[in-house]
Amino acid sequence: MKNRGLAFKLILFTLSGTMAVFLSAFAYFYVSSKDSMTKCVEENARNLTHSTVHQIEKVLEGVQKVPLNYASLLSARNFEAGDIAGLVERMVSTNLEIYGAAIAFEPDALAAGAYYFAPYCYRKDDGHLMNVMLGDESYHYFTMDWYQIPRELNRAAWTEPYYDEGGGNMIMATFSVPFYKGKDAEKRFQGVVTADIALHGLQQIVSAIRLYRSGYAFLISRNGVFITHPDSRLVMTNSIFSIAEEKNSSLLRRIGKDMINGGEGLAALESGLLLPDKCRLYYAPLSSIGWSLGVVIPEHELLEGVHRLGRMVILIGLAGVFLMTIIVMLIARRITRPLKDLSAATVEIARGDLDAKLPDIQRGDEIGALARSFEEMRLALKDYIKHLTETTSAKERIESELKIARNIQMSFLPRAFPPLTGKNPMEISARLEPAREIGGDLYDYSLIDDDHLFFAVGDVSDKGIPAALFMAVTKTLLKGIAETGLDPARILNRCNLELCGENDSMMFVTVFCGVLDLRTGRLKYSNAGHEPPVIVRRDAQPEFLPVPEGFLLGVEEESSYQTMEIELEPGDKLIVYTDGVTEAVNAAGEFYSHANLMATVRSCWSLSVEGIATEILGSVKLFSLGIPQADDITVLALSFAGAEV
Repeated sequence: MKNRGLAFKLILFTLSGTMAVFLSAFAYFYVSSKDSMTKCVEENARNLTHSTVHQIEKVLEGVQKVPLNYASLLSARNFEAGDIAGLVERMVSTNLEIYGAAIAFEPDALAAGAYYFAPYCYRKDDGHLMNVMLGDESYHYFTMDWYQIPRELNRAAWTEPYYDEGGGNMIMATFSVPFYKGKDAEKRFQGVVTADIALHGLQQIVSAIRLYRSGYAFLISRNGVFITHPDSRLVMTNSIFSIAEEKNSSLLRRIGKDMINGGEGLAALESGLLLPDKCRLYYAPLSSIGWSLGVVIPEHELLEGVHRLGRMVILIGLAGVFLMTIIVMLIARRITRPLKDLSAATVEIARGDLDAKLPDIQRGDEIGALARSFEEMRLALKDYIKHLTETTSAKERIESELKIARNIQMSFLPRAFPPLTGKNPMEISARLEPAREIGGDLYDYSLIDDDHLFFAVGDVSDKGIPAALFMAVTKTLLKGIAETGLDPARILNRCNLELCGENDSMMFVTVFCGVLDLRTGRLKYSNAGHEPPVIVRRDAQPEFLPVPEGFLLGVEEESSYQTMEIELEPGDKLIVYTDGVTEAVNAAGEFYSHANLMATVRSCWSLSVEGIATEILGSVKLFSLGIPQADDITVLALSFAGAEV
């Protein structure tokens, strides 16, 4: 891609952006259309379901009224046995929704004393009425659900669908109403008035529901058994729970429970449950009978219109993209031709030929402005390269001089302890890491005479060349004054007076210095605003050395300094450092601190003085890993071994 031409990239990015916009718009259109159509179909299914439920409920309510009225009539009046059959036939003949009806009496309830008395009338297939008498030794009607349920519950009730063998001889459901004689405490159960509905009539109502090609509706009983279904093999033989068990579907099982509990809702089902493909199921209850109606909507047929419309939109979009490709190619060629000429000329300039001629592009647009800018750039480059050559030469000279200055500065510092005659009573080592090429820290140690060692560590207030010069002056003054044999406080006093005399830049330096008697271990020391050293006794924990108060060198001529003394025992060590150690910062903005310094000393106090100085410096660098060094770092370690016996 990076080696492709501008025209190719322009075409690619333009068409990519167009395709992205088109695909986004298409996706939004498809999703919104799908949602709208789904909601519309679901609303239609809901309305259709409610309409069918209302239609069935209307039939059932019409059927229920008949036995309720006749039960009231039988409870209020006494009829002869011969009149009962006429009542039953009138119930069927005047109500087309009723398939069959019966008035079934309790054994011996009639004055005639008949044990079985239940006249039944039903409508034959040809429309004629058929009258039979129910009840004999093979058909004990008073043990049937349609008789027992209202008798025991003392209220009207619908039965579960059943095949009535011995009566109507078909699948039906019966609405039974009990009737009584007497009132209140004397009320006695006399029998039931029934009205049967044939399920094939409900099947016709339910089968009229059609949604798309393979959608259908079904009716289940209070126990979940299929009362109507397009697959007649499932009617009265299977339930929604048996299908859920067969398919191992917990979702269908939950839906079945909600349906038989009178719930209403919409559910999305996976393929293979109620249809071979995915589908939606809307269900609603028939409150008067306790059944539930379900409407199955095939999902692929539901979205068929959206898919067809989507394919048409894609074809139109592809045609538009093809047309846009032609237009963009023509525009890109017009734009990129002068750019190619300009690019060829700039290649020569890039190779160093600043006298190469640029194409004459007389245009007022951005390409013309670019050509003019390149010409100005070519001329500016010639001048820049000329000045750069001069600047580079000057910079190399400065860097060379800085390296020389660093070498000179480091040569000021002692690198090895001067040899002593006899056994060496002490060891000393120091390390200095400047923050820049040259720094402002200093350390020094030298023999004043055969028995006295002078040492000092200082930190100038600035960095760079001014600090290096101030450091060199301070070191020279300290060493020169120390050779006169003065104690540390007087050394600092005299050095301060000398530094204050011509210090127009107001630079200053902190110093800790001391004079060690190599025979006795007596250490005299003084301090000018410097960090307190760490002393490590042979048989004790490291601790900070108490230092006298003293102001910075080079600021006030009236500053005074004090000398303190301690005795060093053989094996004792002294560690002097600058604030570049304790004020080193890590990535979290935390200081190295005196606590970390003390912890490091505790871990390495048994090493040689060179090892201690190296370990402290390494610990500081590890702590500040990844952060540029902000200040010079100096560590001086001294160990007293004791005078030769």
